[in-house]
Order: sequence, then C-alpha cells, then structure tokens
Amino acid sequence: MSAEARINERIRVPEVRLIGPEGEQVGVVRTDDARKVAYEADLDLVEVAPKAKPPVAKIMDYGKFKYEQAQKARESKKNQQQTVVKEQKLRPKIDDHDYETKKGNVVRFLEKGSKVKVTIMFRGREQSRPELGFRLLERLANDVEEYGVVEAKPKQDGRNMTMVLGPVRKGKK
Repeated sequence: MSAEARINERIRVPEVRLIGPEGEQVGVVRTDDARKVAYEADLDLVEVAPKAKPPVAKIMDYGKFKYEQAQKARESKKNQQQTVVKEQKLRPKIDDHDYETKKGNVVRFLEKGSKVKVTIMFRGREQSRPELGFRLLERLANDVEEYGVVEAKPKQDGRNMTMVLGPVRKGKK
C-alpha cells in the first residue's frame, strides 16, 4: 500500500465515514454522495483513515494539505541532528610530535560534536605486532577521555585496527 492518501475517484469503497470541511462529523455516506458534496464545495475528498470500517474520508483542499505536510516534514528535519563521523589515520610507529598533532585533530573533531573513527594502518611486518596498535589506541583514548568516550573498542580487521570515539555529552557533567 502506498503512503499517498487516495483522493476523489481513487476512493473505491461503497461508503465512507465523512468529515466535513470544518471538521464536523457528517456520518456514514455513500462515496458518490460524498464526492458530490466535495465538488460542490470546490474541495477534494481525501481518505484519511483507509483501515477503519468504514474508511474515514475528509473534505479538504488537497493541495493545501500536501503543502502543510511538506512544511511539517521540513520543520522536523530542521530539528534533527546529523552525526558526522570523521576519520583519523595513524601508523603504529608514529613519532611523538605527529601523535600530538593527530591527537589535536581528534580533540577538535570531538569538541565540534563529531564522532571520530581512529584507524591504525599496518604494513608489512607491523601486522605481526597488533599489540602496538592496540596500545596506541588505548593511549589515545586515555589522552582524550575528557572530550570523548570509546563507543567501539579497538578491533583488528585485515591490515587495519579501528576504534570509534564519540563526544562527551554536556548533560552528564
């Protein structure tokens, strides 16, 4: 069944419970009669509750109804918050200065409210020492614990080890 409401001739049931243009209950009427009343008022017959017995139809301006629905959808979309996942890549043999720079980036991302996926890339013989990457991720998690919390523990997948950090929510402080 489509999400779109059936209107006018698309309503193919013998009778409907009719609601007038001002919201008043008219009662159970034949669909043809309800359609005639809607046309006389220069409005549309819109099926608002198709699952009811008999289905409920309302006399309204369908174009205005669709516009108001679109406005409500746009307004609710405006209030939603998109979660952004930033990625920071590291190597197991990272120098201290480079580590501090990468840590600063992670802190900046977390302060802006983004999640951060920290990836350690292993090459060649580094793959035989995954504990180096694990220790590096633990160190990073401890260094940024006032800005973010670990949402996904470090895990190895192929040549990479990943961990996800989420920002600390202000309400918990």
